[in-house]
Amino acid sequence: MDEVFKALADPTRRGLLDELYREDGQTLSALEARVDMTRFGVMKHLAVLEGAGLVVTKRRGREKLHYLNTVPIRLAHDRWVSKYAEPWAATLSRLKTDLEGETMQAVKTVSWAEGTAPVADGTAVFEVFIKTTPERLWAAIVDPEQRKKYSFGVETHSDWTAGSEYASKVPGVVDIAAGRNLEVDPPHLLVQSFEALWSDDVKSQGTTRVTWEIEPVGSSCRLTVTHDQLPAGANAQLYGGWPMILSGLKTLLETGELLDTPGSLQYQPAG
Repeated sequence: MDEVFKALADPTRRGLLDELYREDGQTLSALEARVDMTRFGVMKHLAVLEGAGLVVTKRRGREKLHYLNTVPIRLAHDRWVSKYAEPWAATLSRLKTDLEGETMQAVKTVSWAEGTAPVADGTAVFEVFIKTTPERLWAAIVDPEQRKKYSFGVETHSDWTAGSEYASKVPGVVDIAAGRNLEVDPPHLLVQSFEALWSDDVKSQGTTRVTWEIEPVGSSCRLTVTHDQLPAGANAQLYGGWPMILSGLKTLLETGELLDTPGSLQYQPAG
């Protein structure tokens, strides 16, 4: 968390995050063209952002693309903003913006912190480090009883073999998604097609793809979730929930507790 706040303290780095909010998946050259700074200077700032987990890089051919990762912001939010304070904080933030006439830049900064940055190349990338083993992390992804604890009450059922189908739903409430397990390599890789079902708006977006990658790092795991093959101007509902889901997964595996933010409790029984 210290690295996150250190990275955000610099206005140039915040500006780079704003640029990635406007257009995710940019090369170093593209970002260099958007700021008044040398290529080496941009590289240094990007290295700090990547070290804090706020930027994730992916190779595409010879290009190295930079993606905004909002999970660390979500983790900070979950740590200090309770389920009771969140609606007030959101309301006061909007009120401040309206009264002061702040620029759209400020509004966008709030948006990327909430995990709703638009995607330009059909790809959204999210990364989180979790102190656990690959086996425990894999189990939490494929076990429906564990999955519903951090994924808005959603259970996902499958036999988890390559080519098999899966279905995600809140039983008796709403169907969430369906698709096929395209690649299954436990406990390291899971690639799935993804058809959103919870509303007509997301159904119209067509089939996308979700890739879960688990990499051991010391006594922890790096979990990278890539949601790609998104249509142009993709509905942010398709991928905007990943920061909270991954934050809840980290909380569950590291503490055994559940998040108590409004979204994470959306389908939890009262009482």
